[in-house]
Amino acid sequence: MSYTAMYRRFRPTTFEEVKGQDAIVTTLKNQIRSDRIGHAYLFCGTRGTGKTSIAKLFAKSVNCEHPVDGSPCGECASCKAIAEGRSMNVIEIDAASNNGVDNIREIVNEVAYSPTEGKYRVYIIDEVHMLSAGAFNALLKTLEEPPSYVIFILATTEANKIPVTILSRCQRYDFKRLTVEQIEERMKEALAAAGEELPIEEKALKYLAKSADGAMRDAWSLLDQCLAFHFGHELTYDMVLDVLGAVDTSVFSKLLRCVIARDVAGCIGVLEEIVLQGRDMSQFVSDFTWYLRNLLLVKTSGDSCEEVIDISSENLARLKEEAQQIEVDAIMRDIRCFSELSGRIRYAGQKRVLIEMALIRLCRPEMETNEDTLLERIRKLEQTVEQIESGSIAVAAVPTGQPAVQVAAPVRKAELPKAVPEEIKEIVAKWPRVAGSAQQPMKSYLKNARLSLGGDNRLLLVVEDGLASDYFTKEPANKGALEQLLAELTGRQIEVEVRSVRSKQEMESSYVDLTRVIHMDIEEE
Repeated sequence: MSYTAMYRRFRPTTFEEVKGQDAIVTTLKNQIRSDRIGHAYLFCGTRGTGKTSIAKLFAKSVNCEHPVDGSPCGECASCKAIAEGRSMNVIEIDAASNNGVDNIREIVNEVAYSPTEGKYRVYIIDEVHMLSAGAFNALLKTLEEPPSYVIFILATTEANKIPVTILSRCQRYDFKRLTVEQIEERMKEALAAAGEELPIEEKALKYLAKSADGAMRDAWSLLDQCLAFHFGHELTYDMVLDVLGAVDTSVFSKLLRCVIARDVAGCIGVLEEIVLQGRDMSQFVSDFTWYLRNLLLVKTSGDSCEEVIDISSENLARLKEEAQQIEVDAIMRDIRCFSELSGRIRYAGQKRVLIEMALIRLCRPEMETNEDTLLERIRKLEQTVEQIESGSIAVAAVPTGQPAVQVAAPVRKAELPKAVPEEIKEIVAKWPRVAGSAQQPMKSYLKNARLSLGGDNRLLLVVEDGLASDYFTKEPANKGALEQLLAELTGRQIEVEVRSVRSKQEMESSYVDLTRVIHMDIEEE
């Protein structure tokens, strides 16, 4: 016999087995017990929340020969026929592939004939929002006044696409997403009832329930996938992460601490580890956003955070420690940044580059000018002032007799050099070719740099403080690569001195631009 997927094997057989839809189940059972059954129902909700399962249970119950408290007995001929899919009284239709007028006309013609056995003929139309406008119109009159033995159950994930004329003729039931606890409880109950004591770690089962995002069917499918990959072994938490391409929360903690420390290189290093492990980039962005959400709740809810966050005590202790190191508005800025990224990364070709840009933005708030980043820059200034007042940072004392506040000295104007060495002139003339032949990101940094003269008439490369200065000063190999490039183009060994400035204004006022006084070759890109 062929293998049956778990979500089909463990479909609820009674209303008592349905989780998370108590109000709907109670209403339908009361209707069956009191014989107040409607003629048309509309089941709305996201995928995997039990719409089709409850529709089949309802069809079983109304035709059951011996119902038990509104639930089907499961033993009579009618229940068995419906369960095996051979009953003529329950007709399932997929509106996604049968959405034309002719398909609906067939139903309209069929309802004229009463069922040969059982009380009701039940039509379950799945994804009903896919019907065409003509098909909806063809169904309209029959849906309003069907024969007494016909029940329509319409199921959809997008109720907003259904015409109002159809909605007004149906009893509408909105299905809720299941909680992590409800999914986990149902999985344990179903596996135990089936006698399948599968070796699954508690932590792994909880993560699968969380990854299902409120859909019971998704949880079964994920469990099926993980058990197939690690067949014959105990399913552990690490194995689940490996199969789903997810990242452990300890990695998120490491990344967050790099962001708090403004360590760009550390953030890129953590991301490199994630990429080398083959993790899914979109899943990583969503999970890190959720981690930041938990951090925000810990920061704002205080001692009651355990009631709103469902995580282990170890992870909660780690979040509380990190919450002391970051402010609320900074967390909200980080969440907003990654939420925007989550929407853009789905269809992006260079997912890793987008994530790197987002991490750099988190580490360098001074690069932006919106309200969130301005608050972060103000906070840094306040911290500096507090350190000065506490004596952590030494400040030069003002000599007696001089005012505490002095007028700033005029910025030194850059002067033209009296003589420029020939090899420097040659490099300046060929600079467009030098910058054009470099690899990224050096190419961008060289195009935005200023060429000037340093000590002992050496070539001076002036760059802005930040990524460009870090690239050349913190990584000596990058500076060596530039000198090797110059040697290949000029045939001479040239020593390069690199200096950083805080702004373009300081660069223009303090360092002469050799490209303006020396003729440059035109390099076509």
